[in-house]
Amino acid sequence: MLLTFINWITDPNMQWILMGSLLLGLGSGVIGSFTFLRKQSLLGDALAHAALPGICIAFMLTGVKSIGLFMLGAIVSGMLATFGIHAITRYSRIKQDAALGIVLSVFFGIGVVMMTKIQHSGNGNQSGLDKYMFGQAASMMLSDVYLVGIVSLILIAVCTLLFKEFKLVSFDPGFARGMGIKVGLFEQLLLLMTVIAVVVGIQAVGVVLVAALLITPAVAARYWTYALGVMIVLAGVFGALSGVTGTLISGTLSNLPTGPVTVLAATSLFLVSVVFAPGRGLASKLLRRIRQRNEVRRGFETVVMDGERAVISNRAHAAERSGD
Repeated sequence: MLLTFINWITDPNMQWILMGSLLLGLGSGVIGSFTFLRKQSLLGDALAHAALPGICIAFMLTGVKSIGLFMLGAIVSGMLATFGIHAITRYSRIKQDAALGIVLSVFFGIGVVMMTKIQHSGNGNQSGLDKYMFGQAASMMLSDVYLVGIVSLILIAVCTLLFKEFKLVSFDPGFARGMGIKVGLFEQLLLLMTVIAVVVGIQAVGVVLVAALLITPAVAARYWTYALGVMIVLAGVFGALSGVTGTLISGTLSNLPTGPVTVLAATSLFLVSVVFAPGRGLASKLLRRIRQRNEVRRGFETVVMDGERAVISNRAHAAERSGD
C-alpha cells in the first residue's frame, strides 16, 4: 500500500491531477462561500443535477469525451434550469425550495435516461462516461487538468477583484442598490460563476456530490471566523484539502470513486470545525459554560460567606449590647 502510494504521488501525471483537484477545491470553496451566505445552498445541488443532460447531449452531438464540450453543454443546461426555477417561482405560488426540488428531479431524471441510452448505444467512446455520476479525478487528461486549473484561477481572480461588490450584494442588496451598484448584474454573475464551478467540479467529484464541495467547506469555515475575507480564504483551503485528500485516496485504492471520498474528507473537516472551532465549536461552548458555572458557584459561595460573616457580626454586636 505504501509503495503504491509513493509511486502514485511521484508520477508526474498524478501530480498534475493533484494540482487540478487542489485548484478545483480552492475555487469551489471560494464560490461556495457566497452561495452559502446568500442562502442558496440547494441551488448548487440543483445546478449539478441539471448539468447531466447537457453533458449527455454534448456527447450525443459530438461523439467524443471533451471536458470543454461537456462544460459548454452543462452551462447551457444549468442556465435553462435556472430560468426554469425563476419562472416557477415568479409565475406560480410555488416557493423556491419546492421549485429547486422539481427542477433537480426533472433534469436529473432526463440525464439518467440519456446516460442509459448512451451506454446501450454501442458507441465505444462512451466508456467512462458514467464516471461523471460519482467522479473520477484519475481519469482526467492533462488538457482537462489545464482547463480545470485555468477556470478555477479565473473564478478566484474575479472574486478577488469584485470582493466588495459581492460582499454588499450578499449581505445587503438594498443598501448596494442605493449606492448605485447593479445588484441584478452581480447576482447573475455570481450565479454564472456557481454554474461554472459546478460544471468544472463534475469531472472530479461527480454530478451527485459536487454541491457538497461547494457548501461544506464554506460551512466549516464559518465556524472559525466572523470576518468574510478570512472565511473565504479558509473555505478555499478546506476545499483544496478535501479535493487533494479525495484524489489521493481514490487514486491509491482501486475502484473507489473520487466524489464520495472527497465529500467524506470535507465532512471530516466540517466535524472538526463543529467540535474544535474557537468561539462557536462545541468544545469551546462547553468550556465557556463550565467556566460560567464555576464563576456563578464562586460568586454564590462568596455571597454565602459574606452572609455568614454578617450574621456572626450581628450576633456579636447583640451580645455586647446585652452585656452592657
